[in-house]
Amino acid sequence: MSKTIAVIPGDGIGPEIMNATLRVLDALDCGLSYEFVEAGMVALEKHGDLLPQATLDSIAKHKVALKGPLTTPVGGGFTSINVTLRRHFDLYANVRPAISFPGTKARFENIDIITVRENTEGAYLSEGQTLSEDGETAISMVRNTRKGSSRIVRYAFELAVKKGRKKVTAVHKANIIKTASGLFLNVAREIAKEYPQIEFNEMIVDNACMQLVMKPEQFDVIVTTNLFGDILSDLCAGLVGGLGLAPGDNIGAEAAIFEAVHGSAPDIAGKGIANPCALLLAAADMLDHLGMVDKGDKMRNAIRDTMTHDRDSVTPDLGGKGSTSSFGDAIVKRVRAA
Repeated sequence: MSKTIAVIPGDGIGPEIMNATLRVLDALDCGLSYEFVEAGMVALEKHGDLLPQATLDSIAKHKVALKGPLTTPVGGGFTSINVTLRRHFDLYANVRPAISFPGTKARFENIDIITVRENTEGAYLSEGQTLSEDGETAISMVRNTRKGSSRIVRYAFELAVKKGRKKVTAVHKANIIKTASGLFLNVAREIAKEYPQIEFNEMIVDNACMQLVMKPEQFDVIVTTNLFGDILSDLCAGLVGGLGLAPGDNIGAEAAIFEAVHGSAPDIAGKGIANPCALLLAAADMLDHLGMVDKGDKMRNAIRDTMTHDRDSVTPDLGGKGSTSSFGDAIVKRVRAA
């Protein structure tokens, strides 16, 4: 196939890990071409805008984007670029796989959990947030809708079916937040009945955190609301070695953006030691989304084999002596040999 995707290299270490990732994609012979566009601090300095219209137009045109980490300046007047992208393209499903890889400092092995997080509503609304004039009282609104709950829960079940998963766990706080979280849970119960082949479980969020730390193997696919999903997906990343191994997929009906969820790490930018795995794994998920599942699996296997057998090539954060470039080179070599 021939497909053009929008590519946002990003800030800090973004261009370094993007370069390694694109070299692996090219080695896979995916038939992809790239339209490079800008966002974040690079875009602000060049165009006076964190998210130029040309970048939005490119994503809208190609419907798929691969994005490096972006920096949103601290302080008033700047809205999160990631939140803006999610709302602009209605990227309602945030999918965060957490998979164990060899050679990490993780406390667990054989973790394979997918967190499916509602990405556009819940507690992360700018509307409804107020602070009293005396600065003593802050109010924030949580809004969940039947539409939003239905489509994220259905997405989770459809993903489970597609990937041959056995269980979906709906995580909530309906015992206390009886309206907003209660609506989500009721919708999850209703939709679960349509998928009798998938085991359905429900769990209060505080218990889910404890269970993930004590017995993570009981989880398969987790579906939850925006705030809880933000927290749980990072917790799951911690189970497998941290955000350096955490891809993020933002999926909507008309567009999809795949990203490394870690930050731009300006302290190590330009040193050539950034771990490219999160972006590589996001690119593998992108290939799945584009119908090239075999190539996505080939990339994941090459990453795993490199981390197992080419320890000197991997980056220092994974215990190796290599660089971003040598890590990418080793993966490219294995992809071509497979």
